[in-house]
Amino acid sequence: MTNAEIESSYIIRKLNEDETISEFDCGDEDLNDFILNDAPFYLDALLAVTYILEDRNTNDVAAYFSLANDRIGLADFTESRDYNRFRRPKFINSKRLKSYPAAKICRFAISESLRGQAIGTYLLNFIKTFFLINNKTGCRFITVDAYREAIPFYQRNDFSFLNDDDRDKGTRVLFFDLNDLRS
Repeated sequence: MTNAEIESSYIIRKLNEDETISEFDCGDEDLNDFILNDAPFYLDALLAVTYILEDRNTNDVAAYFSLANDRIGLADFTESRDYNRFRRPKFINSKRLKSYPAAKICRFAISESLRGQAIGTYLLNFIKTFFLINNKTGCRFITVDAYREAIPFYQRNDFSFLNDDDRDKGTRVLFFDLNDLRS
């Protein structure tokens, strides 16, 4: 699908606190369970905000993503020299801090029936633009703890590994530098 086709067929909106989703299947039980059962509780507890991509005609949920605050900092790296290698090319000396503000993609799922139609890339671009244009508190990076199977998708969308400390784990931390969109 093209961006224009997605925009004409779907709308992105914030999930309301008192709203429940009755049907969604992305093929992953954990991601399904979150949108079907947990998303309103995360919103009520001020832990994460969930947005849905909804079919304009049927109101069916085609995809969703959940966002929360995050940071990238010294504690994310085993060695301080690795952190310095990360931040040195991105920040001038006076802006080298112990941590930098980020937004975390906590959950990200596309309906199994819509996979391979560029909806995921469309939503990632929406999230990037959302934080770049509506940057209300300062947000330099987008982070995600990606399932191993999803890593190639995030890499195709210009996300990079934060470090190699998690290379043997079930998920890997990746990041996107919002400043790259300004170049």
